[in-house]
Amino acid sequence: MSRRLTLMLACALAPLAAATPASAGTPAIGLSLPASAAGNAPAEVLTGPIAPDHGPPQTVRPGMALAADWWRAFASPALDALVARALDANTDLAVAGANLRQAQELTAAARGVLFPQVDAGYAVERERLSGTIATPLADPVPSLFSLHTAQLSVGYSLDLFGGNRARVASARAAAWATAEHLRGVRTMVAGNVVLAAIQNAALEAQLEAAQAAVDSNREILRLLRARQALGAIGQADVAAQEAALAASEGLLPPLERARRANLAGLGVLLGAAPGAPLPPLPALDTLTLPADLPLSLPSDLVAQRPDVAAAAAALEGAGADVRAAIAARLPTITLSAAAGGAARDFGALFADGNPFWSLLGGLTAPLFHGGTLRHQQKAAEAALDAAKAQYRGAALQAFADVANALTALTTDARALDAATRADTAAQTSLGYVRRQLELGSVGTLTVLNARATAQQARAQLLAARTMRLTDTVGLFAALGGGAPAVPDRSASPAGGT
Repeated sequence: MSRRLTLMLACALAPLAAATPASAGTPAIGLSLPASAAGNAPAEVLTGPIAPDHGPPQTVRPGMALAADWWRAFASPALDALVARALDANTDLAVAGANLRQAQELTAAARGVLFPQVDAGYAVERERLSGTIATPLADPVPSLFSLHTAQLSVGYSLDLFGGNRARVASARAAAWATAEHLRGVRTMVAGNVVLAAIQNAALEAQLEAAQAAVDSNREILRLLRARQALGAIGQADVAAQEAALAASEGLLPPLERARRANLAGLGVLLGAAPGAPLPPLPALDTLTLPADLPLSLPSDLVAQRPDVAAAAAALEGAGADVRAAIAARLPTITLSAAAGGAARDFGALFADGNPFWSLLGGLTAPLFHGGTLRHQQKAAEAALDAAKAQYRGAALQAFADVANALTALTTDARALDAATRADTAAQTSLGYVRRQLELGSVGTLTVLNARATAQQARAQLLAARTMRLTDTVGLFAALGGGAPAVPDRSASPAGGT
């Protein structure tokens, strides 16, 4: 049986080593890479700039690395200060950092099984013998005495089939996955802060535009009432404009509610209680759209994305668990030794005749465990298959996220052009209609339609400008956030006992 299990171990370890990624950047396990770095995004995104007629251009740079402080590309000191504060005070980052320290210490603790275990002991015993036990003859040994015992013991399990090393590798992989999770949380926090700042700027711009629409409707109502006083129009025209004014005023409360809710969420990201003063927030016009957009090659993306790297760590840990499960079915050899002394007086512990020692070697081979070890191995192999699929899924999702972000940026440019043309035409039309209203040569319905069209066009323009900013953040996040991958996942803190 031992020979059969040894052959089984040798056959199993080779495919496991080949299946487990040697590093986070190795696209293993039959992973299919996209035909191009753009994925299913329009191919022209790689050959020319994204250049709308009414906005700044953006150029995708394949192979260009994403900076760790990518938010500085928006050229906003206020935004930089917000992200710096969040990275310092965010509670999710604090939790992830503590989890990483815990995982590193558990890895260091797991490494202890690779070394001999040395223990020292000392015991003192005070005892009085019963007279019933004592001999009736004269006994030179007193019935009341003390006994001192000191002992040093050493134990070591030979790791013949790598079971202990596999368990250490599993713990190391868990620490690697935790480190990648911390990197992912950092990306998430920075991205959410930038998005919240952009959203606040957009909501403030929308509030400003909505207030301008309210003021315009009030001015139109004043003109209509003046014409009513002259008998040029009736009460129906005035009532229609009053309804339009009320509708435009009704847009302000939802925008204000959304702005305050966004500020509360931003405060949580910054580690501040709701209502606490926040740092200065950037306005929409102060945010610069990044001109150069980095784009990682697919083979590099799997190393940069924290979720893909964490899946690779889970895969490596699953492979180690299979090796440990196989080794558990094989014989183990344990060596132990003990040496010490025992005496009635502490000073005589190591006097002649009192020292003692022992050596012990043991061999244990599992013969029958009711199928437990075999099923544990099969369970570990199933977990390895799941980890392979999760790794492939995470990598494919990363490729899809990048392609979707590039597609969004190209469509955002076209949407911005359309919204700009619509806003320009609508504002021009409204200006003419207001002038005609002052001259009394236009009806109320025309005024209402022109005002509504202008308000809707301005809202679409603000949304188009905002989407270019937010989808740029989406591309940066899809590329992994720029934080460097864990350089040495085998590193763990050294410890004593």
